[in-house]
Amino acid sequence: MSDSPKKTIWSLQDNKRSDKERNAFKPTGKKPKNKTLTYVLVVVLVLLLFSFLLIQINDDTLKTCLTSTYCINSQDDVLFYTLYVFFNIAIVILAIFGAYIVGKKLGNYFKV
Repeated sequence: MSDSPKKTIWSLQDNKRSDKERNAFKPTGKKPKNKTLTYVLVVVLVLLLFSFLLIQINDDTLKTCLTSTYCINSQDDVLFYTLYVFFNIAIVILAIFGAYIVGKKLGNYFKV
């Protein structure tokens, strides 16, 4: 690099790159894929698995009455009880997220 003539334009490669190397990082025109749906599905499946494992860890039979006439327990109605635990966890997560959004908007409103 020291034997090249002095140039006023800054170049790290001294213009030694070929056209192919210069065009290697040009946009391809393809839009990046939106992976939000994939992430949401993975989170839902992990929460369902976590709900199922929480039921299996407990040795006692857990009983919950949804109405005065319809009750489910963790031994006989494994799928329904898993869904019950899943929806409870989802409600807690959504409540925390909602409180975060409301707090953020209130903070911006009051300029905290």
